[in-house]
Amino acid sequence: MRASRLVQLLLLLQTRGRVTAPELAAALEVSVRTVYRDVEALSEAGVPVYSEPGRLGGIRLVDGYRTRLTGLTSEEADAVLLAGLPGAAADLGLGTVLATAQLKVLAALPPELRGRATRVAERVHIDVPGWFHRPEETPTLATIADALWHDRRLQVTYGRKDREVERLLDPLGLVLKAGTWYLVARHRHDIRSYRVGRITVAEQTDEYFTRPEDFDLAAHWAEAQEGFAQSMLRVRARCRVRADHIRLLRLSFEPAAVTAALASMSEPDADDWVEVELASESYPVLVHSILPLGAGAEILDPPELRAQLAAIAAGMADNYRQ
Repeated sequence: MRASRLVQLLLLLQTRGRVTAPELAAALEVSVRTVYRDVEALSEAGVPVYSEPGRLGGIRLVDGYRTRLTGLTSEEADAVLLAGLPGAAADLGLGTVLATAQLKVLAALPPELRGRATRVAERVHIDVPGWFHRPEETPTLATIADALWHDRRLQVTYGRKDREVERLLDPLGLVLKAGTWYLVARHRHDIRSYRVGRITVAEQTDEYFTRPEDFDLAAHWAEAQEGFAQSMLRVRARCRVRADHIRLLRLSFEPAAVTAALASMSEPDADDWVEVELASESYPVLVHSILPLGAGAEILDPPELRAQLAAIAAGMADNYRQ
């Protein structure tokens, strides 16, 4: 652990020039006293590092000195691909590795390109989760990720809505979707997705497995997403909607339902209304998805759904008469 920290310290000095001890302590997440001990260790190892006292002082390397410790390890090379997602890297147990990899990349750049790269980092930040999204607790994620890197089988306990099940899985990939982690894994002969937050226990076994040669994680996820979205559209209603209200469907319907509605849309009639088929996971959800359209929508079929929405509208009207 200390050797890795010394490398980080050396690379920080090479990329930043003069740095104060408190700044180094914050970057390395150690105390100022530890920074000075590490500086002394580097000096004893022959690295020309020295401290400058005073208000404008700090710790720096002798001008012109450059370390050759800029080659990436395999783990650091993997982590570079997560450079725009530091939170995801930390979740996967690669936070420190990513920081070291980024320092090595910066140290290898000529000064003019290094300055441009740091300006980009200062001016662009990627925040993946949606608004009001609380990160899900994923205590087993690091174990799952380690098994994924090394093609090791996982014995997991997975919480369904009604019970917990035991599964022996071949981890094939991890997907971060809107701030939520999913494990794509093979169970027997089926490849399925498991929400990592519902995996309460994950243990690596001594067994290794062979990944399918033709498995494409991105393609599989896109296909699985489409299949899941379609499976959720279990109920349908035929409706009339004002043509200028069609764009409002995106506010209360899932993207797959909007796509299906647009595909079913008729030509506008003389009053500029169109007929569409609206779909959702259940009738109660469908009713409350149509409500935001107000007087710009009318359910035509099924009759019971039409009656249900009429009753809701009547109740709302009674509330506002008082």
